[in-house]
Amino acid sequence: MTFYQFLVLIHVLSAILGMGPGFIMIYVVTKATNMTELRHAYLIRNRLHVFVMVGGTLLLLSGLAMGLINTILFSAKWYVISLVLFIIALAFGPIILSPLAKPIKQLLKNNAQEKIPEEYYPLAKKLFFYERIENIIFITIIVLMILKPF
Repeated sequence: MTFYQFLVLIHVLSAILGMGPGFIMIYVVTKATNMTELRHAYLIRNRLHVFVMVGGTLLLLSGLAMGLINTILFSAKWYVISLVLFIIALAFGPIILSPLAKPIKQLLKNNAQEKIPEEYYPLAKKLFFYERIENIIFITIIVLMILKPF
C-alpha cells in the first residue's frame, strides 16, 4: 500500500466516522417527548458530535494531503468545489449553529419542568433547518467525490 492509498483509506474511513453520525443528529432529538428524554438526546447528540469533529478534521487533512501529493487535484473542479463546500460547512459550526444552539442549551439547563417548553420548538426548528442545509452540502460533496463530474 502506497502512502497515497493509505491517505485514501483514511479519507474514506473519516467520511464514515465523521459524516455518518452527522446525518442522524437531528433525528436523535426529534423523538424526545419530555425534558428528561430531550436532555438525554442532546447528551447523545453531543457525544456523536465528537465523532463528527474528529472525522471532519481527518477528512480535511487527508483530502489536503492527497492534493499536495497529487497536485493535479487542485485543477480538478470537483475537488476544488468539494474543498470550498467543506470549508463553508465547517464555518457553519461557529458562525451559525453554535449561536443557534446556545439558547437551546440554556433552556435544557434552566427548565425544571418535565414538559418540553413551547419556546424550544421554534429554536430547534431554526437550528435543524441550518443543519439540514449542512447535510445537503455534505451529500453534494460525497456525490462530487464519487462521480468526479468535472
